[in-house]
Amino acid sequence: MAKRVAIRELQARLASRLQAARDEGLSVSWLAVRSGGHNYLLPLAQSGEIFPIGSLQPVPYARPWFRGVVNLRGGLYGVVDLSDFVAEGVAALAPSGSPVPEAFVVTLNATLNVNCALLVDVLAGLRHADGFASAKAPAAELPPYFGNCFTDAAGESWQEINLQTLAQFPRFLNITAQVT
Repeated sequence: MAKRVAIRELQARLASRLQAARDEGLSVSWLAVRSGGHNYLLPLAQSGEIFPIGSLQPVPYARPWFRGVVNLRGGLYGVVDLSDFVAEGVAALAPSGSPVPEAFVVTLNATLNVNCALLVDVLAGLRHADGFASAKAPAAELPPYFGNCFTDAAGESWQEINLQTLAQFPRFLNITAQVT
C-alpha cells in the first residue's frame, strides 16, 4: 500500500511540474528515463502518461523485447522493453544488469496512434536544453529514431529517442518472433 501512495505522489509531482512548465512557458523538453543502465530522453510532446508496471499479460510468439499487454485506464497497451528493443538494433547499447522490479511504463502520446508503452527502469525527472553542456548529432549508422546525444554538467550522456519516428519504425511495429 505504501508503494502505491509513493507512486501516486511521484505521478502527482511530475504532473504538477509539467502543468507549471506549460503555464509558465518554461522550455522543458524531455522526460529523462533510465533503462538497462542507459540514459534516454523522451520528448514531452510525444510522451503520454506514466504508470507503475501493472499486471503484464504475455503474448506468445512475440519478440523478446515485446513484454506483453497491459490494461491502463481501460485501454489495452503493448509494452516494449526500451533497453531490449534498442539493444537489438544497436549492439553497443546492450542492456546492463537485470530488470528493476519496480519499473514504470511511459505511454506514447495518443496523437501518434499507437497504443504502446515503453518499459523503463527509473524516471529521472524533466530536462530542458539549458541543462546540458553539449550535444552531438547521431552517427549515420544508428537507427533513425535516435536523436541527438546530450551530455549534462556531470558528464553523463543522454540519448534522445524520437518517439514519433519510433512509432513508425518497421521493426518496432513488427512484434512477431521469427519462428525457425
